[in-house]
Amino acid sequence: MTDIIRHLLREIYGPEQIESIYPDLIQRIEQVRPTAQPQPKSFSEKDVVLITYGDSLNQNGEHPLRTLHQFARTHVAGAISTIHILPFFPYSSDDGFSVKDFYAVNPALGTWADVEQLGRDFDLMFDAVFNHMSAQSAWFKAFLADDPTYVGLFRSEDPNLDFSEVTRPRTSPLLTPFAKDNGETIYVWTTFSADQVDFDVCHPNTLLRLLDILLFYVRKGARVIRLDAIAYLWKEVGTACIHLPETHAVIQLMRAVLDEVAPDVLIITETNVPHAENVSYFGDGDDEAQLVYNFVLPPLLFHTLLSGSARKLREWVNTLHTPSAQTTFFNFTASHDGIGVRPVEDLLEPDELAALIHHTEKSGGRVSYRRNPNGSQSPYELNITYVDAVTDADQPVAIRARRFLLSQAIMLSLAGMPAIYIHSLLGSHNNIEGMRQTGQNRTINRAKLKVDDVRVELEDPATFRAQVFAGYLHLIRTRIAHPAFHPNGTQQALNLGSDSILALLRTAPDQSEHMLAVYNVTDQIQPVDLNKVTDSPVMDLLSQKFVPARVSLEPYQTLWLRLP
Repeated sequence: MTDIIRHLLREIYGPEQIESIYPDLIQRIEQVRPTAQPQPKSFSEKDVVLITYGDSLNQNGEHPLRTLHQFARTHVAGAISTIHILPFFPYSSDDGFSVKDFYAVNPALGTWADVEQLGRDFDLMFDAVFNHMSAQSAWFKAFLADDPTYVGLFRSEDPNLDFSEVTRPRTSPLLTPFAKDNGETIYVWTTFSADQVDFDVCHPNTLLRLLDILLFYVRKGARVIRLDAIAYLWKEVGTACIHLPETHAVIQLMRAVLDEVAPDVLIITETNVPHAENVSYFGDGDDEAQLVYNFVLPPLLFHTLLSGSARKLREWVNTLHTPSAQTTFFNFTASHDGIGVRPVEDLLEPDELAALIHHTEKSGGRVSYRRNPNGSQSPYELNITYVDAVTDADQPVAIRARRFLLSQAIMLSLAGMPAIYIHSLLGSHNNIEGMRQTGQNRTINRAKLKVDDVRVELEDPATFRAQVFAGYLHLIRTRIAHPAFHPNGTQQALNLGSDSILALLRTAPDQSEHMLAVYNVTDQIQPVDLNKVTDSPVMDLLSQKFVPARVSLEPYQTLWLRLP
C-alpha cells in the first residue's frame, strides 16, 4: 500500500517533491495505525442513513446534539443505522459549511462527548469540507499575516488572468480581495462565497493538513466521510477547475490512507454535476469513493410525479451500474441543499425543467442560479422541501401523505444505500418565515424544530407529520428485513405496458429473494397486469395482503411484492 501512496504523491506533485512529503505522511499513518486491523465495510440492506443538522431538533436547556440522540434512540433505533450530522463545527456562514475550526464542536450544539455518545448507538457520518474554510478562521488570519506555518494554505491569484474557462456553481465573484497585514491586497479564490476561502492543495503542506483532519475524524468515530464540494478541489488557471485529474488522485490518496488505518471507513463524494461526471468518482471500483450521491434521482423523481409518467425514470434506472461490489449509490431525494437540476440537463427537455421551476415557485419555493462561462445564468437548484415539491397543497392530508411516501418508497427500493433528510422523515413543509428572516433560499429546507412540538404532532394520527413519519418507518423496517433490497442486489425496471406505472424487479445478491416493487405515479386508478412476472397471487409486504396477477392500483399506491 505504501507503494500506492508514493505513486499517488508522485502523480499529484511530481517526483521532485516526493521526498519532502512522503516521510511525513507515512509517519502520520504509523501514529494512528490500529493494533488490530478492522475489516472493510460491506454493504447491507440494513444500511439506512439519517441526514440532519445538529440542531434540527431543539429542547430548552439541553445541547441539541443530546436532543437529537434522545429522539433518535427513542423513535428510529433499529430502523436508522447511520446518522449524518451536517457540519457541527464553529462556523461563520453557510449554515456550517464555512468552518472556522475543524477540530472543535460548535458549543451551541454540544461537545465531542455528545458526538461520541451518539456514535455508541449509531454509525456516524462527518463532513470533510476540504475545498474551503471560513475567511474569519484563525488559519486564514494567520495566512494574511504571512505566518510561515500558513504560507500557501489558501489559493490567491492575479485577477488579470483569464478565468473564463472556470466552471462556476454560483453567481458570486470567483476572486475576492483581502488586505494582508502588511497592507498588500491579494485576490483569494472563493468558489462559493466571499466568506469561504479556497485551500491551495497544490502545496503539499496543505494536503497534509487536510489528511490530519481526515484522520482526526476517524479517531472521533466517523464511519463515513463526506467530501464536500470536492470536485472543485484542484485549481489550474486555463482549465474548468472541476474534476481535474489531480482531484481524483487526491481522493485516491485519501482512500489509500484510510485503507491502511481504517478500512471500515467509507468515503462519499458530493459532486452535484451531470451523471457521467458524478460517477467518475467511483474510480475503478476499488481505489476512490465507495459511495456517490445519486443526484439525478431527486429532480427526475420530482418530474415523474409532476408529469404522471414514469417513462424517463424507468429508462434511466436501467442505465445505472457501479464498477464493483465495493461501490454503490447513495440514494436520496432531499438534503440540506435544494434539488439540484444540473444532473438532469441531459435527461429533461427545457419545457419539463420549466414545469419543475413553475411548480416550485407556485408552491412557495425559490430557484437559485449559477453563472455560465459566457456570463449568462442557469438554474442551479430548486429550493423547496421535497414534501412540497412532490405534492399539491390543495390535496387532502391522506392523499398528500400517500403521494409523498410513494416518492420515498421508490428511493428506498432502488439499488444503493438510502439516505433520508430529517425534514422528509418528519414530513416538514416549507420554512417560508425562516427564509424571509435569513434572506437565504436554502433556509426553506432547514427549519429548526422544537422537539416537544414534534412529539405532540407525532402522537396525533390525523396530522400530516404523523402519517408521514409512521408510514416512512414502516417502509424502512420492511426494507431492512429483506435481502432483495441489498445495495448489491440486481435491479431492473420493467415495462408493464403503461408509463403510469413504475415496476422495479430486485433480486438478492445470493438469489435467495426476488421482489417486485410496483408504483402508480398518477392520481388515477391504474390497472396492472403482473402476468409477465407471476401468474399467481403474491404477498404485498407492506399491507400483508395477497395481490392477484391482475390488479387495479389506487392513486399513488405502492406495492412491494415478494415473488415465489
